[in-house]
Amino acid sequence: MDPHAPHTAPVPRVGVVVIGHDDAAHVTAAVRSALAQGPVVDEVVAVDDCSTDDSAELLTRLAAGEPRLRVVRRRVDSGGCGSPRNTGLDRVTSPYVMFVDSGGLLPPGAADALLRAATDAGADVAGGLCVRREVPEQGRAPGGREGPEKGREVPWEAGLYAARAVYESPAQRPRLVHDTLCVNKLYRTDFLRDHGIRFPEGRFHYGDLVFSARVLAAGPRIALVPNRVYVRQVRGCADRLPSSPDRAGIADWRARTEASRAAYEILLAAGRKELAREARAKFLDHELRMYACELESHDVHHRRAWWTLTRAYLAEYDATDWEHRPTAPGCLVGRVVLASPEPRDLPRIRALAARPARLLPPYAHTPDGTPAWSADLPRITLEPLLTRPVRFLPLTVDAELRPRTRTALLRLRLHELYGRMAQAGPEALEMEWRCRATGRAVGPRTTVGLAAPAEGSAGVIRSAEVTLRWAAFAFRRMPGGGARVWDLRLRVRFRGGAYREVTAQVRAGAELPRRCAVVGARHSVVLMEPYSSNSGALALRVAPASRGVMSVVHNGLRRLLHCHSRPQAH
Repeated sequence: MDPHAPHTAPVPRVGVVVIGHDDAAHVTAAVRSALAQGPVVDEVVAVDDCSTDDSAELLTRLAAGEPRLRVVRRRVDSGGCGSPRNTGLDRVTSPYVMFVDSGGLLPPGAADALLRAATDAGADVAGGLCVRREVPEQGRAPGGREGPEKGREVPWEAGLYAARAVYESPAQRPRLVHDTLCVNKLYRTDFLRDHGIRFPEGRFHYGDLVFSARVLAAGPRIALVPNRVYVRQVRGCADRLPSSPDRAGIADWRARTEASRAAYEILLAAGRKELAREARAKFLDHELRMYACELESHDVHHRRAWWTLTRAYLAEYDATDWEHRPTAPGCLVGRVVLASPEPRDLPRIRALAARPARLLPPYAHTPDGTPAWSADLPRITLEPLLTRPVRFLPLTVDAELRPRTRTALLRLRLHELYGRMAQAGPEALEMEWRCRATGRAVGPRTTVGLAAPAEGSAGVIRSAEVTLRWAAFAFRRMPGGGARVWDLRLRVRFRGGAYREVTAQVRAGAELPRRCAVVGARHSVVLMEPYSSNSGALALRVAPASRGVMSVVHNGLRRLLHCHSRPQAH
């Protein structure tokens, strides 16, 4: 198709299935976003999964004035997303179908972009970029409308959708296995029906993993576009999207492993060995890292149950699975878990599972000098780190804050890593504080030189000191008067122009300053609270004093409870 040729009016060929359960606050917005796609969408099937709130009534009222909208009310709550999606799929009459959850939105032009990609390439599946939009609750205007600042948008598998592409088979792009979402794709309806591809029925969590595996196992021709085609909205920590079970209990982890096992077996049974291998690598890199990063925040009983379940699942891996990406952080975490009958080294596992990964000291060797995880686990070799490019190394920079009047002294130390730092020649640190909600920085990036460490700093190769001025945060605007969290982001620059982006690990044994009050804009009082994040990295919480006390207490409790209600990312 000539990109300069004038676009003709799209032919109505897309059916959109929107599902919801007890989500009256958002389901009509999801439906309206589908209807707003224009004439390319000729039907929207809204499936209410036996809601007990006003969802069905609101949808019925909306359908009264919109002939393209049909509402289907299920009489029994399925407890999952698969059954209502299948119900909608059975009622779609259009040649192509898309799926939308009540907590999501289709951006303008999404259906048109996917349909054009599918028809131009003769593809069975077309996919585009999904973004996770974090909407701070404090930023919401009266009446539930979003305020002017909607929070940052985090892309999902952005590398897959960097440019247009067409693949004759998924085997040409094994990374497709990592995108297990169904909401950012358009499917040829007859392709799904001819191959009997459906979602798992009933109370089956993470059904997207199984559905996506069934799609890839059928060997579709796939077209990808760089367009934003789906926005998955996350409103604070308390809300839970219908397709996102929380990560509080061990049952959720069991559901993850069962869905991952099913996806692997589906691909293997279809003869897609390379894709099956990639599915196991994806589990290590995504699922295992995500949950391992939070393991330390659980009680001892949960830790042991998680450890036992994980070891049993990883025991199914063969030697080729472990050799697929031997230096990947998830692979190393998996090896430690598999080699140890009881939970161990949780602070190191948490840091290694973080993004970016950090390998904390001590740095052990085997008797012959080979780098290893620890002296008692010499089989877990770290030798590949000796040749890995510096931009991929799991470097550790630790941080300590010393309070002063209106400021704090930030001390940063770069640890040696089996001689690689001395070899690379670290020269400077670039640092900035980024708002977690919006992704914006506090002022320009600051560059500080690296100096020799103080005496007694064993294992530290370079250090730096920076004065942190609280006023720089106190004068930042906070929509709705709510709290903000700022993360410290670092870039270590090396001789010759190489660099590695890292976060700062809170130094072991260092006590962070207590929260302090600072005069901010318009003589308001702002509370500052440095803390260690879930991954052990240094962060700063800032809240207006009028709401700060309750906000700090609430967020502190939520952090201790491991943010059990937080939506997970697929």
